[in-house]
Amino acid sequence: MTTPATPSAAAPSLVGEEYEVEVGPVAHGGHCIARTEAGRVLFVRHTLPGERVVARVTEGDENSRYLRADAVEVVEASPDRIPAPCPFSGPGRCGGCDWQHAGPGAQRRLKAAVITEQLARLAGLTPEEAKWDGTVMPVPGDKVPKGEVPAWRTRVQYTVDEEGYAGLRRHRSHEVQRIDQCLIAAPGVTELGVEDREWPQTAAVEAIAASGSGDRQAILTPRPGGRLPIVELDRPVSVMRVDEKDGGVHRVHGRPFVRERAAGRTWRVGSGGFWQIHPKAPDLLVEAVMQGLLPRKGDTALDLYCGVGLFAGAIAERVGEKGAVLGIESSRRAVADARHNLADLDRVRVEQGKVEQVLPRTGITEADLVVLDPPRAGAGRRTVADIAALGPRRIAYVACDPAALARDLAYFREGGYKVRMLRAFDLFPMTSHVECVAILEPAGKGA
Repeated sequence: MTTPATPSAAAPSLVGEEYEVEVGPVAHGGHCIARTEAGRVLFVRHTLPGERVVARVTEGDENSRYLRADAVEVVEASPDRIPAPCPFSGPGRCGGCDWQHAGPGAQRRLKAAVITEQLARLAGLTPEEAKWDGTVMPVPGDKVPKGEVPAWRTRVQYTVDEEGYAGLRRHRSHEVQRIDQCLIAAPGVTELGVEDREWPQTAAVEAIAASGSGDRQAILTPRPGGRLPIVELDRPVSVMRVDEKDGGVHRVHGRPFVRERAAGRTWRVGSGGFWQIHPKAPDLLVEAVMQGLLPRKGDTALDLYCGVGLFAGAIAERVGEKGAVLGIESSRRAVADARHNLADLDRVRVEQGKVEQVLPRTGITEADLVVLDPPRAGAGRRTVADIAALGPRRIAYVACDPAALARDLAYFREGGYKVRMLRAFDLFPMTSHVECVAILEPAGKGA
């Protein structure tokens, strides 16, 4: 007679365990890789390559493939380490920044290392093959005195704690870190004074400060069944409310949009719709895309994931009256804004829907130029194949995630396209995020 097997107990948690480790290379996501003496992999935040630190486990158990950890003591510091300018940065505190403890040049080198690793692992490309010089370029004007950080973030999502005070989430947590100021927030956000008042019955406050006008907006998410407070901030502000039933954003008072300025035009961006959050980003990215695409009079072009029409407008200005531009965007609000923003350009048409569904239905069989600025997950194999089938002369891929970019570059290679040029920009200082612009062309060209 055999004894029935009894269910095994849950694997013992390792949270709180500490290991002294040598820190290895940076990894995608704002941490570095280390190994314990037993060979267990740690993803360690608040450290730098080459350091020796005491790492305290924050996630994982005996059965985990890897553990997440924070560096709670630096035994041997990297020459790139600096005192974190933000008092709310550090283990167990605000999760908004990843590299407050690294100098600006070191941050860009870390981001370049991540791009290099992702290109090699997911696309099989060296920097030379990707036509990239291996550098991440700082944004003009972001150089600040030692000990200070660029105040660049024009949109900040605050979470409100149970007592009604606004703060930022801790890393990989729903817990709220109260703050009195976010150092990377743009002056237009800081001057609203969101952190200085209570927010009863409110779950979140998004503060938006348009960089192209004096427009300010607060988007409030009430707690379930909650009534929003009367909003009195330190500057005039329009107020929007997130509906708890449908998730829609509705006007409470003031304009339901902010006005941005870029590429020689004014852009209406409504209901918290997507807009680059670094004030210099729209013009910088338009310039990089136009330099790569080199539009000609009479060209036909596609702007995929077009948002409120930034790239479509810039291309339309260059292809002239005999050219044509089609934008595709999934957000109904953004499509309405794009049609408003580009109403004077009758050669532009904007369709609403998911790119992977709308593009095959358009009946378009060829295009001269394509620009795509997909969400963080990337475009994917199917959409890349649909783009390549159109045979464009040039493709501009704007990417906020190097892993998604690398995956899609591999798909483009399958579709007969190679990278002509790749540039990387530090549009998110103090964080692990980086923006890239890749220009592609048919693989046979110039071969």
